[in-house]
Amino acid sequence: MTNRVALRTGIAAVALVALAGGVVAADDVTAERLLNSNSEADAGNWLSVHRSYDSNRYSPLKEITAENVGGLKLAFAVPLGGTEPSSFGVGGMEATPLAKDGFLYITDPWGTPYKIDVSSGKAGKIVWICDTGIDKDASSPLLLASRGLALSGSNVIAVLNDGRVIACDDETGDVVWDQQIASEPGEGFSNAPLAIKDKIIVGQSYGDWATRGWIAALDAKTGDEVWRFYTVPEPGQPGSETWKCEEAGNPDCWKTGGAAAWVTGSYDPDSNTVFWGTGNPVPMYDPEYRPGDNLYSNSSIALDFDTGKLKWYHQYTPGDYMDYDEVGVQLLMNTKVNGEDRKVLAHFGRNGMFYTLDRTNGSFINATQYVDKLTWTKGIDPKTGLPVEYDPSKSLQVYANGAPRRDGATAEACPNIQGGVNFFPTAYDPTTGIAYGAGIEGCSDVSTKEVATEDVHPGGIFTGGAAAANGVQTGSVFAFDVATGKQVAKINTPFPNYAGVLLTPGLVWTGQLDGTFAAYDSKSLEEKYSINLGTAFEAPAIAYTVNGKQYIAIAGGGVGIASFGHPELESKQAANMLYVFSL
Repeated sequence: MTNRVALRTGIAAVALVALAGGVVAADDVTAERLLNSNSEADAGNWLSVHRSYDSNRYSPLKEITAENVGGLKLAFAVPLGGTEPSSFGVGGMEATPLAKDGFLYITDPWGTPYKIDVSSGKAGKIVWICDTGIDKDASSPLLLASRGLALSGSNVIAVLNDGRVIACDDETGDVVWDQQIASEPGEGFSNAPLAIKDKIIVGQSYGDWATRGWIAALDAKTGDEVWRFYTVPEPGQPGSETWKCEEAGNPDCWKTGGAAAWVTGSYDPDSNTVFWGTGNPVPMYDPEYRPGDNLYSNSSIALDFDTGKLKWYHQYTPGDYMDYDEVGVQLLMNTKVNGEDRKVLAHFGRNGMFYTLDRTNGSFINATQYVDKLTWTKGIDPKTGLPVEYDPSKSLQVYANGAPRRDGATAEACPNIQGGVNFFPTAYDPTTGIAYGAGIEGCSDVSTKEVATEDVHPGGIFTGGAAAANGVQTGSVFAFDVATGKQVAKINTPFPNYAGVLLTPGLVWTGQLDGTFAAYDSKSLEEKYSINLGTAFEAPAIAYTVNGKQYIAIAGGGVGIASFGHPELESKQAANMLYVFSL
């Protein structure tokens, strides 16, 4: 580790620091600051990927309102490294910017951290670019994406798709420590790390590449691993009985079982619990390769922060064959349900349902359909929270849409295999009790293709079949009352949404794949502002202040990994940019 750090210390990063000139040191991001990120003292900052540990993505800043947002203007833009070619086309800018005391922090698709001085409010000046030493191999089979950074003490923490986690010095951009955490073939990271107290929580992100998912805690000062929880249990561990690999004549199917943890989780300090969503079982379209319910895939899981031990789980789609990852944001809130005070976890499922659970024990509260068309199940059992077709006696589930099989049977998956809501962040307004999301409307046709065990190689994508969009896919923005589970507003958009939402008082903000950035009235979802910047948006916006003035920042770039039946999206500009708006 020492040699790797030494080779990259003090060259490009220091040169940029010198050019920036006059930069004043900002306060460290202590554990206390992160714990109290919703306080008035940090109201103008955005210190972690979802802003606060409850992942509500709600900013109380209110200079920009539904009444004056029509006067919003582009304050400045910062280019971030041009385009990033990859085996999936162009890498997507999916990162949430962080804001701290007049600086923005963001990654490019390779996970390279940038620190940008925005204290003037008129321009963004790059202070440093931390040299991670990553090999930008465009032929790599891994999906090229990075969803952001963590701030911890005087360090900026980044995760890389080659499996490393690094700490860059906040003042200089020099590499402080560099640890190879994910070391098996195909393993790596795309989600933003989460800094909590003395630890950094990370999730192995590349389950679809024939790997085994896990979540790990690292020592924030050194990067040394403290604990690891595998989202696919090995034989003999609780949950391993749900991987009936012997039935398939493949006793090691669990080793490539996926259940990746590729979106950042949440944290409840009162119970000292980390909540994380997990991805689909692998291969995604061939359940005959890995019979059973496949725990803990497609689940919300609760882990003890100190030990990493499982407290509870809720699996949304057992034995999934429709690629319905449930990695999406785990919203935490306290609210009344049927007149009773409840500690709730709310989740917009990729499977098209809006769920609420009791976060103290994982018990089911409610589920409501939020997509326009949902055919894979006829409903959710009000007692168990499981699909009504689920049969615990079967090794292979057959839901309402049928199931793809090796004998040629196919299935229509509605919503689309990408959702619904995918990695795109959702949000919650604690002043109104309303949760918001944005996603995809449409369907996919799913088929299975048998792959021999000897042809499965970790590091190569392992689908076990294929899925194709069934017609043109569109998008929507929607709002649900958490206490009742009822929809309170919804609008449809011409293109699928990859950007997710930001909430400020009275406004919902999102970007679209066609390059539109828009703000909607939070009650009616009436559009109040929009501008097309010609660059696709796959990342969420944030709100922050400098010298008391409010700004909205969002990253653009990439064109998505699918055109969803819109050939015009294929010609969108893909340059990576950071846009900042103000009145």
